[in-house]
Amino acid sequence: MTKLLSILFATAFGFTAMLPVQATEMGMMSTAKPAGQTSHAEGVIKALDAKAGSVTLAHGPVQELKWPAMTMAFKLAKPELAKGLAVGKKVKFEFQSQGMSAVITSIKVIG
Repeated sequence: MTKLLSILFATAFGFTAMLPVQATEMGMMSTAKPAGQTSHAEGVIKALDAKAGSVTLAHGPVQELKWPAMTMAFKLAKPELAKGLAVGKKVKFEFQSQGMSAVITSIKVIG
């Protein structure tokens, strides 16, 4: 009985370990970078709430995450990042993401 349980456990563990690889190969799992890694983009400021520490950007594609161009809200990592920003300004920025939530760590007006 113990031998049978050992075989069943090893088989189940082996299949479980293979699932993420197979799902990624089949396009069922994201191959996006994990949270904590920095991504880059350019965009135009659509809304700014310095008190809340957020900025809404219409940004271009984000190559690192395979995101298409879109408009979305970002949190600012530090309140001072809002200094010099204004609606309508074009910016270049770096951010860290987790799913569709993102925090800007660096932002610079470029136009």
